Amino acid sequence: MSRNAFYFALMCLVWGLTFLPVKIGSAHVPPIFLAAARFSIAGVLMLLWAGRDVLAVPPAARRRLLITALLVNTGNYTFLFWGTAHAPSGLAAIVNLATIPIYTLIASRLIEGQRITGQRIAAIVLGLTGLCFLFATRASSGWSAAHGDPMEIWGLAAVAFGTLLYCFGAVLTRRIAGTMPTLTLAGWQTVIGALGLAAVSFAVEPVTLADIRALGEWPVWPAVAVLVIGGSLIGFTIYMRLLRDWGAFHAGLYAFVSPAIAVTAGVVVLNEPFGLSEAIGAVLMFGAAAIALRR
Repeated sequence: MSRNAFYFALMCLVWGLTFLPVKIGSAHVPPIFLAAARFSIAGVLMLLWAGRDVLAVPPAARRRLLITALLVNTGNYTFLFWGTAHAPSGLAAIVNLATIPIYTLIASRLIEGQRITGQRIAAIVLGLTGLCFLFATRASSGWSAAHGDPMEIWGLAAVAFGTLLYCFGAVLTRRIAGTMPTLTLAGWQTVIGALGLAAVSFAVEPVTLADIRALGEWPVWPAVAVLVIGGSLIGFTIYMRLLRDWGAFHAGLYAFVSPAIAVTAGVVVLNEPFGLSEAIGAVLMFGAAAIALRR
């Protein structure tokens, strides 16, 4: 196995497992508060890692940096963490990761005017059909999987909407991505996004001193550590390396691997249901992502 292949496998594993600590941590502290804690720590570490490049933000890029931070981090993770707290972590991973290529096509069309080909239309239609299957059990009286949290359908919808915000923010980021070092851009987006998450959390969640103390207690602190070290630092670093060495197409293939890992972890560790309609929906969405990622 080549070094990059090993890194790719590690990235898929890390990003597939990050939904598990979100689910576990959210059972003990409010989910948006958990997201704010994660990205506050990760953002500071990224800026420290950037070193003397930390202030290398062109004045012309600051407004777009603020907007994209609020979309990519604040908006996305507000809905993603809240949604994952109420939906099975495996299904949340599928909705999140498998829709990124599809939503990116839509955002690229609306923002940059990229042409929507027949292949891309097929990806969008197939992906939306897959989403319908994932929502089917939660919206009906029950097909193949038992009902859990009554907010599951809203949780999955929140994850889908948060991912849409992420993709629009990511496309908007392209214009300023070449104007500053990658770590500087990612660090400031993360810090600004964390401040937004904190503001949302304290506005809509019942955050108490007990929740703040719980950040240093079991099992919340291991969950935060995994999210910061694994999800933000290790996963991000490897992805940047693979983008450089493999290109966006091959690096983006994690969209097929990481959700399968998340589903397996959710079923094994949390005994989450995964039935026929979920399996059909997952296959359709993976197929849609394959079409969207095709060269």
